[in-house]
Amino acid sequence: MQRNETPESRSVRLLRVGEQVRHALSDVLTRGDVHDETLGKHMVSVTEVRMSPDLRLATAFVKPLLGAEEQVVLKALRTNTAYLQSEVARRVNIRYAAKLRFQLDASFDEGGHIDALLKRPDVARDLAERDDAPREAPGADDSAG
Repeated sequence: MQRNETPESRSVRLLRVGEQVRHALSDVLTRGDVHDETLGKHMVSVTEVRMSPDLRLATAFVKPLLGAEEQVVLKALRTNTAYLQSEVARRVNIRYAAKLRFQLDASFDEGGHIDALLKRPDVARDLAERDDAPREAPGADDSAG
């Protein structure tokens, strides 16, 4: 770490490099540069890339479009990791080539689950009751006596 580098600027750098890696990886996958039958027939979205503090490890969160054959796509990405790492290293100008790890992005599934919970009749009723409850003005509970 440079002497004048603050923790805030370091985290901004991690985010910036992670975004550069995400763009490079997305570009390689979108262009079909990987000669893999599975990756050729699936559109894969790279939703986020998190970099380790030393920028040597990049965890890419991926999601096949429509969630089709997630485990098969994940296996294909892991099989082609060496090629993908070399392409990303060529496109992103950092001192060391980051080692890529792939994980499925579960945030869409979690969001869908929360949405389904909020649409349940008992939850909707409770939320409606809460919205209908009278609200006191700020400071209304302070009685002067």
